[in-house]
Amino acid sequence: QVQLVESGGGLVQAGGSLRLSCAASGRTFSTYAMGWFRQAPGKEREFVATITWSSSDTTYADSVKGRFTISGDNAKNTVYLQIYSLKPEDTAVYYCASYTNFQGVIWRNPAYWGQGTQVTVSS
Repeated sequence: QVQLVESGGGLVQAGGSLRLSCAASGRTFSTYAMGWFRQAPGKEREFVATITWSSSDTTYADSVKGRFTISGDNAKNTVYLQIYSLKPEDTAVYYCASYTNFQGVIWRNPAYWGQGTQVTVSS
């Protein structure tokens, strides 16, 4: 099992920035990639970004390209999500995710989930 703990969420004004962190523990040797999803009120959970540990390749949802940056520290088993120019529509619970293989990344089907951290953007 892998445990994921997010931090860094909060209330931010539109136009501001925020950095989310997610620390993994447990059987982290099985981690192939990590990433983020989000779920806005009344909407389904959606993919945000992924970073692959071996190559540091990153993938983003079209809706966040240019404003979100995912990065990671493999040695610390930690992934970050830097968010710039926050918009009210970015308000959501942000979930950290961990993948154990390539197929999971392709199908956006993580093996493990964090509990989520709330990001609220005021206009």
